[in-house]
Amino acid sequence: MSDRELTDYLILREINPPVTHAERERASERSIAALGTVRDNGTGIDWVESEIMTNEDDMVTGTFCHFRAETEEALYEHADCAGIPVSRVFRRGSPVDGPDR
Repeated sequence: MSDRELTDYLILREINPPVTHAERERASERSIAALGTVRDNGTGIDWVESEIMTNEDDMVTGTFCHFRAETEEALYEHADCAGIPVSRVFRRGSPVDGPDR
């Protein structure tokens, strides 16, 4: 892996038509395999976490994925390798703390 510093990114993946949770799980498996491929190519990239969005029928309509990568292009390389969509990419800012519950 590269010695370059990694930047935090959020990726919006809109899924239309919606998919089942099982189909989303298969996409996650492809994503994990693609991380290895991109790293083997010398690119710095790490997955941190993902949030799943669903509709009223509990079908998956999208995800917000938090990655750390050396470049935005690394995110697209990973997505292409995994065969998963990228709707938008954002640099991640500092989280906002909410009030205590």
